[in-house]
Amino acid sequence: MKYNPNEIEANWQKYWADNQTFAASNHSEKPKYYVLDMFPYPSGAGLHVGHPLGYIASDIVARYKRHKGFNVLHPQGYDSFGLPAEQYAIQTGQHPDKTTKENIARYREQLDKIGFSFDWSREVRTSNPDYYKHTQWIFIQLFESWYNNNSDKAESICTLIQEFEKNGNVNVNAVCDDNIVSFSSSEWNAFSSEQQQKILLQYRLTYLAETEVNWCPALGTVLANDEIVNGVSERGGHPVIRKKMTQWSMRILAYAERLLQGLNEIDWTESLKESQRNWIGKSVGAMVDFRLQNSENRISVFTTRPDTIFGVTFMTLAPEHELVAQITTPEQKAAVDAYVEATAKRSERERMADVKTISGVFTGAYAEHPFTKEPIPVWIGDYVLAGYGTGAVMAVPCGDERDYAFANFFKGTNGMPEIKNIFDQDISEEAFGAKEGFKLVDSDFLNGLGYKEGTKKVIEELEKIGVGKAKVNYRLRDAVFSRQRYWGEPFPVYYVNGLPQMIDKKHLPIALPEVEKYLPTEDGQPPLGNATIWAWNTETNEVVSNDLIDNKTIFPLELNTMPGWAGSSWYWMRYMDAHNKEDFASKEALDYWQNVDLYIGGSEHATGHLLYARFWNKFLKDRGFAPTEEPFKKLINQGMILGMSAFVYRLICNHNSEGIEIKSDLSEENKEILEFIKKTNNKFFISKAFTDSYDIKSNINKPKEILEKEIDDFILTIPNFLKNYFPNDSHLIDKLSFGFQKIHVDLSVINDITNELDREKFKNHPVYTDYKNAEFILEDGKYIVGREVEKMSKSKYNVVNPDEICNEYGADTLRLYEMFLGPLEQAKPWNTAGITGVFGFLKKLWRLYFDDNGSIVTNNEPTAEMYKSLHKTIKKVTEDIENFSFNTSVSQFMICVNELATLKCHHRAILEPLAVVISPYAPHIAEELWKQLGYEGSIATVDFPIFDAKYLVESEKEYPISFNGKMRFTMKLPLDLTPKQIEEIVMADERTIAQLAGNTPKKVIIVPGKIINLVG
Repeated sequence: MKYNPNEIEANWQKYWADNQTFAASNHSEKPKYYVLDMFPYPSGAGLHVGHPLGYIASDIVARYKRHKGFNVLHPQGYDSFGLPAEQYAIQTGQHPDKTTKENIARYREQLDKIGFSFDWSREVRTSNPDYYKHTQWIFIQLFESWYNNNSDKAESICTLIQEFEKNGNVNVNAVCDDNIVSFSSSEWNAFSSEQQQKILLQYRLTYLAETEVNWCPALGTVLANDEIVNGVSERGGHPVIRKKMTQWSMRILAYAERLLQGLNEIDWTESLKESQRNWIGKSVGAMVDFRLQNSENRISVFTTRPDTIFGVTFMTLAPEHELVAQITTPEQKAAVDAYVEATAKRSERERMADVKTISGVFTGAYAEHPFTKEPIPVWIGDYVLAGYGTGAVMAVPCGDERDYAFANFFKGTNGMPEIKNIFDQDISEEAFGAKEGFKLVDSDFLNGLGYKEGTKKVIEELEKIGVGKAKVNYRLRDAVFSRQRYWGEPFPVYYVNGLPQMIDKKHLPIALPEVEKYLPTEDGQPPLGNATIWAWNTETNEVVSNDLIDNKTIFPLELNTMPGWAGSSWYWMRYMDAHNKEDFASKEALDYWQNVDLYIGGSEHATGHLLYARFWNKFLKDRGFAPTEEPFKKLINQGMILGMSAFVYRLICNHNSEGIEIKSDLSEENKEILEFIKKTNNKFFISKAFTDSYDIKSNINKPKEILEKEIDDFILTIPNFLKNYFPNDSHLIDKLSFGFQKIHVDLSVINDITNELDREKFKNHPVYTDYKNAEFILEDGKYIVGREVEKMSKSKYNVVNPDEICNEYGADTLRLYEMFLGPLEQAKPWNTAGITGVFGFLKKLWRLYFDDNGSIVTNNEPTAEMYKSLHKTIKKVTEDIENFSFNTSVSQFMICVNELATLKCHHRAILEPLAVVISPYAPHIAEELWKQLGYEGSIATVDFPIFDAKYLVESEKEYPISFNGKMRFTMKLPLDLTPKQIEEIVMADERTIAQLAGNTPKKVIIVPGKIINLVG
């Protein structure tokens, strides 16, 4: 009976699906355990072998916990809204709903093939209306809430309205807009409905505001900071500019302190926690107002060093700051406008990361020092960001490196005074940024004080004259929540006189309308501006034609959609009660499951999804809709599986004179050379050996004699080859330099073991049509490709499809091999060659139970060595799963099976528990072994074997028997013998008698359990 993984796995996958083996109950006496993966975005490319890594780990834990008696919730779904599907729709003209469903079907097929124990009855898709109706409802709850600093939580907006009606807003302590105007209860009650709505927008947890955003013209949408890489869009690499737009935003800043403190209560990696701490960026200092000369306007700055206020030399505003246009003098207007325009083309991240470039422009305006009344020049500089702090800094060059560099760069120019030194320290070479080891000088009432005393004193004085106060600030900004996209959740919002109105819960979902084009409209509106039926009838409560809009009973709907993180900010709660048609989940389900016990996913989501999810969870807890503060108790970031890319090397011939083009006035020789370069540069590929230590970027234009010294093999082999190939042009070749270009090559055209290129396959591959007539410079008659470990990516042609592994070796082999590659959290290179060893292990496991004729399992009593091998494995695997060290479990399985094979173990008492122990890792073969052992049903909930320490207690020791320090033979003896008994047994042994040859040893040294040595 042979091991046939394809047949076994297909049968058991069908059995699990038919019997709902892994369906979790919301009503169980068992303890609950909720294990969750970050759900995938279903792209058209499908899964590669890197994607299942975290899923396999979580599945091992889920299966193990079922064996341990837990009611396990292990769901899966799809984060199916987003920009990639929309871009694909734009390119192909297909509806994103169609392509998303096709992609999901492909993902489901692949996931099923790997044998995950997902509870598919709870599947969610964020793009389904029955899902996003609840996302819309949560948005409404945020709109209908405000953050009360006194109670330190979100409350219903009704409580705020009641306070306004009774007492006005004088005593309200809220997280709100900065420009709040005080009013009394009588004034509030006298305001019109529109005035009241506008005021409430300044307090709501989701609100409309003009905001600086990352605008990508090519994609026609706003991008989050984490969607921008090196100043361009992550999707497509398009330029991104800063632009002011009216957007929906969320007051995540209200939760900044709770988000920080909550990190102390959860079991996450310290590096991930630190990422969130840095992103939130708590700072303690003071808010200070600087009045502008000849104006009632003030520049507000937040500073962590108010003690340095007498060292202010100039001020810097973000180029986007609202005051820039107002304060710039006519003489400086052209320079300022040009600088503002140039800055708009750089993303916030690019500006933050660029610490070397110094740039700025003087506005011509001056502020007034709050104490000395001295004029302070006001500059703009792109190192100041409008979205951080107040968008303005008081520059103290003597105490800050960046201010110091800025002041020195513009030293002597209009608007840049001499640096003021307020420390009793030397600043001739650099700024003094320490908070200790100094006394303040030239600082009026602060003279002689240090950092702590100076900070306290200056805040007191600022508060006395009404121009400052103590302040805790956060780098975290409110989250922009609008996207100018089609494929996202529509807002449940219509507008009356420009003011947003929420649609009642009973009329949700507001479903995406059909549109002809997925691009923004010609006048710049979002894609929903193309919809013809996108208006709200307040009488019939339905979406109707835009032609019916009368702004009396029928009003325009919101044209923006929600961002990709909307649906993923609460999805774990939907899994708890996925079929609830009224609520996102019932109170009973939420109270039972509470939150996620184990969450596995990528660290790249640290400051995106994971932060937003915590924010929404805390909000829902405040409003009584969620039972816990934190969504995820324990979080593990799995590392990447890296691809082993392959490269071919295209030969590049280059003339030693740079920049020559074929022109009529060139010499005949140069024309010949350049024509020769043209006809050879796409034709030749050199094998890997000729490229070692050679870098085209640094070497391509070096003189021939230097190249010869550096890489003799390369420079000598290539010209000789070309001279033989082009005998008529050999006189030109000595005038050329040679280099190469690395080109990714599809793994399908190489031998993955020998790294030899199949040259005919390469030339006929559709990607390499430019090289159909290629020639190859070989080493030992073969073309050997280069190999490098890189991120696995379709663009690098290094993707390995898990389907191929499953088809050839089985899903259990794939699962074990991915765990065997190394620790879960570390990046690991994929090497298909290692698969065969794991497959061989599974065949060896199978042969403990079967031979060619069928079962060979016996009921004989196992030996002590067999029990020992089994219980070592039970102990190791139990500890490994509890500690998430899966790779070492696979090693132990291999050791155990080898030991049992050597012991010729076919004993039921060993093999039954062994099948259960290996079941979380290789579930299909375990199920089949369980069935063949005579059991009905699934192995999935069979009790996990318990480690018994008695089987690891040694009763015998194999002693080395030495004569004068040289070991001659070994002898197994019971460990409970006394030294005298050991000596009697050894001396009576015929091998000892032979070694002594009639002599009597002078001494017999015995260390029980260790050594026996006969001396003399």
